[in-house]
Amino acid sequence: MVEQNPFLVPEGSGSRAGGFDLSGRQVDAGRGIEWLKQGWQIFARNPGVWVAITVIMLVIFFVLSMVPFIGQLAASVLTPVFTAGPLLGCKALSEGGDLRIDHLFGGFKDCLTNLVLVGVFYLVGMVVIMGIAFLIGGGGAITGAIMGRGPGVGVAAGGFLLAVLVMFALSVPLVMAIWFAPALVVFHNVAPLEAMKASFGACLKNIAAFLIYGVIAFVLLFIAALPFGLGLLVLLPILLGSLYAAYVDIFA
Repeated sequence: MVEQNPFLVPEGSGSRAGGFDLSGRQVDAGRGIEWLKQGWQIFARNPGVWVAITVIMLVIFFVLSMVPFIGQLAASVLTPVFTAGPLLGCKALSEGGDLRIDHLFGGFKDCLTNLVLVGVFYLVGMVVIMGIAFLIGGGGAITGAIMGRGPGVGVAAGGFLLAVLVMFALSVPLVMAIWFAPALVVFHNVAPLEAMKASFGACLKNIAAFLIYGVIAFVLLFIAALPFGLGLLVLLPILLGSLYAAYVDIFA
């Protein structure tokens, strides 16, 4: 009989008798810290395999980035697929199983079409956001460039800054929509748009927890990038584990 590991079960989570709930539940703000702690516990279960998975994934995306235009599009579309694979690995660990390197490609075996569609919708969303940002702030940047030195520099800088702020503001809801989408698709076969809608609603419902989580994760990313980015080999698996922990906490 396989003993289920308790390290992924949130304390006081109050899981419903039916288990999965697409509407998600609201959790305390402090759960954002707990997700990261559980992410570390998941990484510590098998750090060697996690590092190997991360290296392979980074190499794949580096190679894709070297292919002009098409490679970058493919990277955006395939991100949910390569997110779903490690999440399947997290689930295997939580059920007392083993983490394997081929878990990285688990998304290609389960719900591939729907995972790719999530990536396509994300890509379309980013294109729309960049278009809106350009329409709002790009005009000022172009005008400033035409004006040349002096006042033109200030106008161009202001237009560029406005475009960046608009892009950031509009990207946040898109990230919220895609955050849990791969998990909902691969674990419950939820349709792509429905998964993104549920993900956005769950993030909005738990905005305090995600604010704390996001601030800490940003600081950790900054620190991890300092030693030639080597810290990412540890941090990225932790973040993937924290994503799974948050999914369990909110949806299971």
